[in-house]
Amino acid sequence: MPSLGRLHLITDTRPGRDPLAVLRAALPVARADLVVQVRVEDDATDREAYELARLVVDACRPYGARCLVNDRLHVAVAVAAAGGHVGADDLPVAAARRVLGPDAVLGATAREPDGARAAVAAGASYLGVGPCHATTTKSGLPTPIGPAGVRAVAGAVDVPVIAIGGVTAATVPALRAAGAYGVAVVGAVSGAADPARATAELLGALTC
Repeated sequence: MPSLGRLHLITDTRPGRDPLAVLRAALPVARADLVVQVRVEDDATDREAYELARLVVDACRPYGARCLVNDRLHVAVAVAAAGGHVGADDLPVAAARRVLGPDAVLGATAREPDGARAAVAAGASYLGVGPCHATTTKSGLPTPIGPAGVRAVAGAVDVPVIAIGGVTAATVPALRAAGAYGVAVVGAVSGAADPARATAELLGALTC
């Protein structure tokens, strides 16, 4: 698998948000360092997910950025995305790998070492680990694991660990020191007054 971008931007499709405008601001700054994870609300139709993912793939292409589709792997296949990401309530990792094929990027969610090792053994290319900190972007999340939890997972596997959950530029150094390869964000960019500047600050923190 080609090297994975260190900054994962998850689309925010909540009412009042414009994920494509945020993406257009972030892409010229991050370019190939960016991975865009298309995540839609649970009540979104497959057609809505498809249309958003198709536009994201097209936007990413000139910059060498990659698009993944969260949860809805048939949409990932339909738009020829680079791969997908599955959470605890989605397809099992081994089944997701069969859907996407051997060469696609496949992310899986993990919170502790045993689950992380099992996900990698089943075919995960990287792990989304968290929530690291409290976040209001998504409800019903478990207790934050902090940098110590990230360190425990990163020490158990040999694939990139992407820390997620309440991540800001200020918290990136501690997460990197704990072994995170990169970070995934929603609000830190989509909720920023200047998404391009927020993207640059996150990248700066990741490369220090």
